[in-house]
Amino acid sequence: MSGDDDIFSRLSPRTRTLAGLVLALSNLMVVLDLTIANVSVPHIAGNLGISPDQGTWIITSYAVAEAICVPLTGWLAQRFGVVRMFTLAMVGFGLFSVLCGLSTSLAMLVACRIGQGICGGPIMPMSQTLLLRVFPPETRGRAMGLWAMTTLMGPALGPIVGGYISDNWSWHWIFFIN
Repeated sequence: MSGDDDIFSRLSPRTRTLAGLVLALSNLMVVLDLTIANVSVPHIAGNLGISPDQGTWIITSYAVAEAICVPLTGWLAQRFGVVRMFTLAMVGFGLFSVLCGLSTSLAMLVACRIGQGICGGPIMPMSQTLLLRVFPPETRGRAMGLWAMTTLMGPALGPIVGGYISDNWSWHWIFFIN
């Protein structure tokens, strides 16, 4: 076995559990971001002085950028390393999330959502890859089950959380929670 293949033997169960939670929550964050802005479009459109039809670019720009970037993930991870790419993707996603929350125009928000999608695209497949590397074969099923739950919870929670935040605070906070 190579050093990467048996990393799970060098980690304590507590460290593996923490890594699994971080990877699952990073996946939840990216999947949640696909739907959290959907119900906030009327709030965003009203605040930015644009039509709701123009506001749909906020959703579309993220989804298209993420869809373009996901197939490139394997090549990027092979070229630069999975951990390095995952870390850069998380930092970039967080940075673009803050910039989305600070946006004052539709153009800035769409540009930042594109950046968020480019950085968010690799997070899902790389979190799954890292999960398989961290857990030994006998516990991978449980770890992947936890990861899969976050994939299913994101689209369900997105509209609920997005609506609550937009109604009670400000649409900016749907991006700051990342």
